[in-house]
Amino acid sequence: MAIWKTLRIAGLFAGMSAVWAHHSFTMFDMNTRITLTGTVTAFEWTNPHAYIEIDVPDGQGPDKGGVKHWSIELGSPSILQQSGWKFSSLKPGDKPTLIINPLKNGQAGGFLSQATLPDGRVLRNGPRQP
Repeated sequence: MAIWKTLRIAGLFAGMSAVWAHHSFTMFDMNTRITLTGTVTAFEWTNPHAYIEIDVPDGQGPDKGGVKHWSIELGSPSILQQSGWKFSSLKPGDKPTLIINPLKNGQAGGFLSQATLPDGRVLRNGPRQP
């Protein structure tokens, strides 16, 4: 009997390490924040993570000049709902302001910290703060 209990506990820890590995933020520069304002091309309300696809005009971000397409990762829809997000919070053509942690490799992408929607609402990438 004790062997089965040990195996179940070992399996639980093995599964937890896979979950933590999946939710790694190592590809993002969590010490740097960039503010982007642009035009939403898509809001992908998908599991395990939602995404904002946004075209940002020149003068913003590390590569200035022209329009650059950015892919911004968010949390899961269930986490986002706890923060006030809905699948309809953004639509193509909307012009939000996003504060992100950029990708370390310099590509046009990042992890959302905060979004100011066109109607002025400010939404974060996690549960509401007290």
